[in-house]
Amino acid sequence: MSNPTPVSQALSQMSIPHRQFRHPGPVYSLEQAARERGQQPEQIIRSILFRLAADNFVMVLMAGPRQINWKTLRRHLGEKRLTTASEEEMRRITGYERGAVAPFGLPAPLRILADESIFVPEEVSLGSGVRGTTIILKSADLRRALSEVEIARLGKGSK
Repeated sequence: MSNPTPVSQALSQMSIPHRQFRHPGPVYSLEQAARERGQQPEQIIRSILFRLAADNFVMVLMAGPRQINWKTLRRHLGEKRLTTASEEEMRRITGYERGAVAPFGLPAPLRILADESIFVPEEVSLGSGVRGTTIILKSADLRRALSEVEIARLGKGSK
């Protein structure tokens, strides 16, 4: 694999099979990203960082176009207030910039919540740590790599 990304290196260290895909140019939408990868939008996992308090963050993994139900997320976390992390916070906490964030290769342990929808497709893709490059892997391998992840129903329409 030429020029392994931080996420690819982390997955290789865990012996998780995966492959890298490099987009031919800038990506402007979820639909474009899916089309170029030969996937459906539901196969793309978004890694969204939330700030709960001054230095307390959580990452939520959500499938493609699905939206997070904020009320359900707040209840799950036992929080009255949360916000999405700023660009600066995202870079500081994950080491990655928007569009490249993933739950692997992080500089420090971070609480990760996964919406159950991310494990539905047989194959998924997620950030690689480098913009314009993605990691593609089997859902079963992702679940193995995320061994300690909290799985919940966090999408709109969930209770």
